[in-house]
Amino acid sequence: MKTRILIIYMAVFAVLGVLVCIYIARGSRQEAPAYPTEINRLVIRLSEEWDSVESCRDQKITADEPFEYAVIDTEGNLLQYTKEGIATSVSTATTQFDVIRDIERDGNVLGRVLVHNPYLELQGKRDIRQAVMIGILFLIMLIISAGYFIYLRRRVVQPFDRLKGFATRVAAGDLETPLEMDRAHVFGAFTESFDIMREELKASRDREAEAVRSRKELVAELSHDIKTPVASIKAMADVMSLTAKDDMERDTIAAINGKADQIDHLISNLFHATLEELEQLEVKTEELSSTEILQMVREADYQKKTAAPDIKDAVVMADRLRLNQVISNIIANSYKYAGTGIQVHSSYEGGEQQYLVMEISDSGGGVPEEELELVTEKFKRGSNAAGKDGSGLGLYISRYFMEKMGGSLECLNRDGGFVVRLKLPIAR
Repeated sequence: MKTRILIIYMAVFAVLGVLVCIYIARGSRQEAPAYPTEINRLVIRLSEEWDSVESCRDQKITADEPFEYAVIDTEGNLLQYTKEGIATSVSTATTQFDVIRDIERDGNVLGRVLVHNPYLELQGKRDIRQAVMIGILFLIMLIISAGYFIYLRRRVVQPFDRLKGFATRVAAGDLETPLEMDRAHVFGAFTESFDIMREELKASRDREAEAVRSRKELVAELSHDIKTPVASIKAMADVMSLTAKDDMERDTIAAINGKADQIDHLISNLFHATLEELEQLEVKTEELSSTEILQMVREADYQKKTAAPDIKDAVVMADRLRLNQVISNIIANSYKYAGTGIQVHSSYEGGEQQYLVMEISDSGGGVPEEELELVTEKFKRGSNAAGKDGSGLGLYISRYFMEKMGGSLECLNRDGGFVVRLKLPIAR
């Protein structure tokens, strides 16, 4: 509320109040006019004309004086009067403070003239005028008050409600909706500051979310990628156990294998903890040659079960890290669930957009047809995986990465084996 507006508001009311008081005070001092000379002249004239006046009965005449009057005889009979409603008897005239004069001739009272006193009428008019002035004053006060109320509502209450609603939205986590800028109201100076606070909170939340996302991405990447070398350690430990020379060496290799299992279990738990944020894993595509893809296959096939990978010459758009994870995951699954030789073939497919199609297959019998669409879902595994370690996430993550790279991953059965079909867009 601005002090200047309040002072003006109080000054207007003070001035109006003083004016009304002056008007009422001046009006209360007004008195009914007196006409002593005219009344004397009227009495003399009525005395001279009494014979004709006395012959009248209840006759209304036109007033020839600046006042109203009535004429009665000594017995109280009304002879003449100039206006309806004025006093026509001595008793009534007395109560209305009228002037009562005797009409005499030669010392004898012929009758009386009752001069009407307009005091009560004037007082009534004064009361009406005062009531009108007071009503006007209250009307002006009402209008000013209503205007001031509207002013307060528009400049104070509504802006405050907007600030309150803004604070509620911010407290609820809505940092996207800006605060409407308006410097016209009393909170105008704070509006920009409040919105700057919102922007800073939003930036802080975004930085925090980015930091959390980065940490979870790092954990997810490390936990998934560590599984491959752990599997290699276990595989090499199995080979070493077959060539062990004595019980001590076999016990040592068994301890290595057990520790590898323990690490694998801990990594799986860590991987599960960050699973809900896996969709935030960043995928950046770049041009990769078929030679690099072939190298990824050979590095993933540490058991050397892929005889001669056939990768057509092409340059594809893919994320090197993510594609390496996909290929390593598929070959590791083949080791775990099939344990047979692996074939890798490729071909071209597509119209305007060409794709390099890679098929990685084994001879492990595949999975039931009704389960083919499920094995790429989160936590889903085929019935052939019973009794074997696994989380049901490898193909799910691989499909997610392939779709992010603009390709696809499809699972099918063929010639008694399981086939994973990868489509990678060829660079234009």
